[in-house]
Amino acid sequence: MSNILTIENLDLVLGKEKILDNISLNIKTGEVYAIIGPNGCGKSSLAYTIMGLKRYKPAAGDIYYKGEKITNLSIDKRARKGITLAWQEPARFEGVSTREFLSLGLKSRGLEVIDSKLEQALNEVAIIPGKYLNRNIDEKLSGGERKRIELASILLMDPKLVILDEPDSGVDVVALNNISDVIQDLKDNDTAILMITHSEEMLKLADKAALLCQGRMLKKGDPASISSYFRYECIPCKDEDYKVHQGVAAGE
Repeated sequence: MSNILTIENLDLVLGKEKILDNISLNIKTGEVYAIIGPNGCGKSSLAYTIMGLKRYKPAAGDIYYKGEKITNLSIDKRARKGITLAWQEPARFEGVSTREFLSLGLKSRGLEVIDSKLEQALNEVAIIPGKYLNRNIDEKLSGGERKRIELASILLMDPKLVILDEPDSGVDVVALNNISDVIQDLKDNDTAILMITHSEEMLKLADKAALLCQGRMLKKGDPASISSYFRYECIPCKDEDYKVHQGVAAGE
């Protein structure tokens, strides 16, 4: 398998604080690569930088997608190339129905909107089409329900690289199983997945993993060894500098 995403010596500075420090990694087609680390270590900032959010422009280093440098491309251009991001907290869309939201995924590929395709995507994430298809996304849906609808939209987009930011956040055990199925479906379709998480359970779904600490790649390797290091070395860490850093990238 060839590399679909390559990051070389990436630095990110927000304000006067260095949030990402010399990050390098390679993700192959059809591979699940997990980035694990505690809150505030820079995980979400890495996701936003790869996706190309306006505020998250690298201070140094480069990002390559399928061998093409995309460091300075806009978020729209990255999306058109096949990169998508599933947010930790899915967006609320005032007055937009689930059908309208999901239809965007098919329209982005120039495909006809057919209810059976929308229903199939919802079934894959354990959302009952008849109950939700005509409901507005902002209509008293839980965070877990909105997250699963967002995953259904990603399936319909058929992206080549998906960034999942805390995919298990706010969902129950049943939904977690469905999220695992979606990840496997994407992988089977040769979609690469960068999974941002602090969950050792989600780490089990990965092919490779890396531990992020204070914006730096502390350790890379197989998920089992990274999980063990995270549990026994990272979580008990009493580093005062790390405690200070936790306040820098709030919300991650």
